[in-house]
Amino acid sequence: MYQPKYTITNSILKNIGFIEAAREMVENAPLVPHWEAQFRRDAIIRTIHYGTHLEGNQLNREQVEKIVEEIPNTEYRIPNKKTPLDELDDSVFSIQNSELASSGIVARERDIQEVLNYREVLKYIDSQGIPVEAVYGRVKTDFAPYSLETLSEIHRLTTDKVLPENEQGKLRQVQVVIRNKSNGELIFRPPSPAAVPLQLEDFLKWLNSPEGQDHHPVIRAGIAHWELVRIHPFTDGNGRTARAMAMLVLFQEGYDVKQFFSIEQYYDQNPRDYYDALQKAGSEKDGDISAWLEYFTDGLAVELSRVKERVMQLSRDLKLKGKLGRQIPITERQIKILEYMEVNNGYLTTKDTFKMIPMTSRDTIVRDLRYLIDKGVVRKVGRTKASRYVLAE
Repeated sequence: MYQPKYTITNSILKNIGFIEAAREMVENAPLVPHWEAQFRRDAIIRTIHYGTHLEGNQLNREQVEKIVEEIPNTEYRIPNKKTPLDELDDSVFSIQNSELASSGIVARERDIQEVLNYREVLKYIDSQGIPVEAVYGRVKTDFAPYSLETLSEIHRLTTDKVLPENEQGKLRQVQVVIRNKSNGELIFRPPSPAAVPLQLEDFLKWLNSPEGQDHHPVIRAGIAHWELVRIHPFTDGNGRTARAMAMLVLFQEGYDVKQFFSIEQYYDQNPRDYYDALQKAGSEKDGDISAWLEYFTDGLAVELSRVKERVMQLSRDLKLKGKLGRQIPITERQIKILEYMEVNNGYLTTKDTFKMIPMTSRDTIVRDLRYLIDKGVVRKVGRTKASRYVLAE
């Protein structure tokens, strides 16, 4: 049976620690349904935009948002459904849907189609649901949601009307090679077409097995991403398919984190690092993918930490608004003061504040504390040097 080769490095451990902390905080944050819907909507737009932009899509985020939200399912113009859209790359089209046309979006048909396709991929992943007890350490022994049919459907949705029909969701029948786009240098030669079905079967069998389930879900998602890039099962669209499959693993195994995140944004912000990490893993003669998993877990840790900070800020603002009946503006220093009090049994002393915010004058700290007292967020207890500041009830 397939066995991944990697070592749990200090970097991977640290990253998973950040991921677990962020996941715990986000999933237990007291957000109202309206804001949860907004966070998910934002993550969907970012995933579609950055996930397609990474592969050369020229649409900006605002255009992607309008296309995703304003083009109904199946109601968009394709000049010739028998013609693969990769032959139309140099042509420019304006969507004929009246609502979208009024927004003035003009773009390559292929770019528009790729965005619409990835929207359908995300819907498909969401439709799979999260099996009962499918979380790390409590995965059912009959847990087997990963199949060639699932992988093929993700690819079919990814490449609908972009590749010829006989290539959508179908394993490749030709040998392919990966070359450097700038100089044509051979980077990687995936397995032969004859080896693809066997290698996929072996990998998916491991992914569904009790032995495979002993690995942490984040590690499993990273392995799925890498293996599908390595096997390169389709003629085109392998990158998006691999990232979508990794997302499915996270979602199925309890790491959807309310679907607030988009790891594609991390990849697209520095695509060279992304491709270098994949290339480095492919060049290891012994097949060790530790370096790739360091990169993969780092990306997820960075993205979830960013989401955690946004959720923490919103939760804090909502808590203050709930206490006061209104929103109040607070500075970064004042946020640090309140955060310290929340984790320190609800109080602090002036001495604590000086240690927590060094290089800040006494007058500035006193003004911050007085402002919070005036707004009814903090109150002072005692009049001597032993006095302290506590969160208002």
